Amino acid sequence: MDTPAQASPPARSALAGLANALPPHVWFCVSAVFHYLGPAFAVLLFDEVGVLGMAWLRIATAALIFAPLTRPWRVFASANRSDRLLLLAFGVCLAVMNCSFYLALARLPISLVASIEFVGTIGVALVGLRSRRNFGALAIAVTGTLLLIDVKWSSDPVGLFWAFLNGALFIGYIVIGHRIARTGLGIAGLGTAMVIAFLVVLPIGFREALPAFSAPQLLIAAVGVGVCSSVIPYICDQLAMARLPRASFALMLSLLPLTATLIGALVLRQIPSLTDCLGIALVVFGVAAHKPNAATD
Repeated sequence: MDTPAQASPPARSALAGLANALPPHVWFCVSAVFHYLGPAFAVLLFDEVGVLGMAWLRIATAALIFAPLTRPWRVFASANRSDRLLLLAFGVCLAVMNCSFYLALARLPISLVASIEFVGTIGVALVGLRSRRNFGALAIAVTGTLLLIDVKWSSDPVGLFWAFLNGALFIGYIVIGHRIARTGLGIAGLGTAMVIAFLVVLPIGFREALPAFSAPQLLIAAVGVGVCSSVIPYICDQLAMARLPRASFALMLSLLPLTATLIGALVLRQIPSLTDCLGIALVVFGVAAHKPNAATD
């Protein structure tokens, strides 16, 4: 993904040096760990600041970190009308996606939420490349998701609603994010969208987040979750995507449901059953088996 067009030459050199310091697969693995490590710890804070309060703190932390680095007010002001609409759509998508993600985590195991989320990546591939291989991959992944859902559909349809909404928005995140990258905005566009997301979620989660401001340890923990959830993974993704072909990056997304299961077991003591393991394996195989459009590499 492109670095921000507004960045200075020293900033671009520093980013390139950091990207080349380690193999891109290492950056992706770091991102894969933190992608669900932050949310796993966030679940432990739900009783203190509420689900939407935690989502607000996550987005606010990322916005405050990205703002001085990307200067979103300048990016938005200098963008044309089409790019502004993209940035607005990206920001709204990030806000609602994060909220629905946490609302799902409050009710469902993290491995189930992750599997539902990444089935959408195959759907994105099917739009660009209608092949028997991709249809087969989608069928395998859907079968795995159904195994994971099992009786949970009847026991908690609300949790499943939020999980599927998050999955749908994740598709939007991929599509809009790719278009943002093609404009050349890169990280600057991401930072601008994060500030827009903060404005969207401000009236939704601020009230629930208030207890954190009167408890320093709780606030520090919440900020740590924000850094682990929305800062480190995004930066590592940028460093990995700078050197990995899009097809390779999409293929490696198949590791994320597995990562979510391991973190859920270690942090939240959500031990998967044999049926869950089979479902997760099918989702991982399905996502890995799909073939991205060669034109996106």
